[in-house]
Amino acid sequence: MGDVQGMLSDIQAEANYACRMSGLDHLNDHVLAAMGRVPRQRFVSKSLRPHAFDNSPLPIGKGQTISQPFIVALMTDLMAPKRGDNVLEVGTGSGYQTAVLAELVDHLYSIEIIPELAKKSRRRLEKEGYNNISFQVGDGYYGWSDMAPFDAIIVTAAVEQIPHPLVEQLAPGGRLVLPVGERSYSQDLILVKKDPSGAIIKTRLLPVSFMPLSGSR
Repeated sequence: MGDVQGMLSDIQAEANYACRMSGLDHLNDHVLAAMGRVPRQRFVSKSLRPHAFDNSPLPIGKGQTISQPFIVALMTDLMAPKRGDNVLEVGTGSGYQTAVLAELVDHLYSIEIIPELAKKSRRRLEKEGYNNISFQVGDGYYGWSDMAPFDAIIVTAAVEQIPHPLVEQLAPGGRLVLPVGERSYSQDLILVKKDPSGAIIKTRLLPVSFMPLSGSR
């Protein structure tokens, strides 16, 4: 059974390679500190807790997974969240990525399409003391227009094409991080930036493997 320090060491080791591919010099210390504060073992089933700190994805039911810790750290870093930002998460899932973001921002909006997962993750996050999260059950492809624009958006499941509603809801200067591809073995992590003038810049970072985004699209 591993521990959080072992998990952080694994993240750092993988970051030494992958950060060169993604254009980052290193992972932000604030992101790693947030990862260290979130008890990942409380976001998986009891039977999987011996593997909670493995640097790998784990099943959470309903055909979904809790992401590999390194990918959580990398995507969080790419979002560059900070206090005062308006942040949207598409795909609450287990609530683990949600908790990491909640450690870094004043308030977070999170959407989950599967009601059972949404209920369980909300209960878990509230039990862990996170009171700076607004939840919604719905199709995250369409974002959360009432709370837009967002300074940062993360999508924790793969889409075949970048959702236009999410790009529309991105604030000037904002960042959208998401996996894009039709199959689990042909996806890429994409960073979408909207510059102050509203122009869109897309950067393909590295190959990834995510479950597909559920919903009408």
